[in-house]
Amino acid sequence: MANRFDEIIDRKGTLSLKYDFAVQRGKPEGILPLWVADMDFQTPIEVREALIRSAEHGIFGYSESGRAYEDVLINWFKTRLDWIVDRKWLVKTPGVVYAIALAIRAFTQQGDAVMIQKPVYYPFSHVILDNNRKLVNNALVYQNGSYSIDFDDFEKKIVDNDVKLFLLCSPHNPVGRVWTREELTGMGDICMKHGVIVVSDEIHADFIYPGSTHHVFSKLKPEYQARSIICTAPSKTFNLAGLQVSNIVIADPVIRKKLIKEIHKTGYSQLNTMGLVACQAAYRYGAPWLEDLLEYLIGNLSFLRDFIKDRLPQIRLVEPQGTYLVWLDFSALGLSQDALDELLVKKANLWLDSGTMFGEEGIGFQRINIACPRAILEKALLQLESAVKAL
Repeated sequence: MANRFDEIIDRKGTLSLKYDFAVQRGKPEGILPLWVADMDFQTPIEVREALIRSAEHGIFGYSESGRAYEDVLINWFKTRLDWIVDRKWLVKTPGVVYAIALAIRAFTQQGDAVMIQKPVYYPFSHVILDNNRKLVNNALVYQNGSYSIDFDDFEKKIVDNDVKLFLLCSPHNPVGRVWTREELTGMGDICMKHGVIVVSDEIHADFIYPGSTHHVFSKLKPEYQARSIICTAPSKTFNLAGLQVSNIVIADPVIRKKLIKEIHKTGYSQLNTMGLVACQAAYRYGAPWLEDLLEYLIGNLSFLRDFIKDRLPQIRLVEPQGTYLVWLDFSALGLSQDALDELLVKKANLWLDSGTMFGEEGIGFQRINIACPRAILEKALLQLESAVKAL
């Protein structure tokens, strides 16, 4: 039941990036972390039991997935996303960012332009620049507490920079937008018109709030399917990020072959055994757990919304349509980004993700992870309230 998520589990001393590396990352010991996108909830019991059985077997040789693995993925995509996937389209990688980096290498040359929409998941910028590609930004438009797309700028940037690849974040991290069919086809048609391949990061597709619908980019039109790479993973949905398993869906055989060749260039072959085991168990047995989780997250979001409205009116909630990452607008406080970061870290003792990580469009914002027991969320908000009141 949903209240299973109220349990506070001590994650310290578990090699947790979120809890064990504050000092190494320039934060004070004991700071309350609500930053990186993993959850403070145990993965479903069926996943843990599958991992225990594998560990108890005790042999960890080279491993590969079979038809059973593919079948559970295909069934999940069909039942959860109304998306029909052929098993031939599946390509496994150790992570979505890894796949995006290889797509950049496979379908662009050094100096070629790759477009993103800031403020956006910061590794997008890193993998573009680290591979010596030109970063082109179609900045999202922030108006009246919500984000939209400037389609004129979208097309102009593609034409002016001869953009080869577009990295779509859908649902969008950090602003929480779940793009409508019309928005996706607006972007898709422009990309198809100018021969741009779309890499769609849909890792948060299982976290959609009531009133919104997630549309898999490639299923909207046949021409999109022929010019896109859809990135999925169980890592966000079932809290499995440390097991490094992602499933990339590429319908077009030529594009798929090019990406696989790029994977081979890195010397990478099979995924780790535990990642395969966990992924298969999660997609086979995890749906009831996920339904309870979504109910709990809706409750956390409601708690956050009410707290801000009643006790922190200086802060604006950018209402999320999806993901468990919430974008908060602190601009009414009138602080510089450095002063805002200092307020949160030194006065509120909170570790959030500073908005500028996602681009200069994030100045005045912070990203908070609400996938935690409500008591932790309440503690964080009380600390924040105390710090803001002391200004």
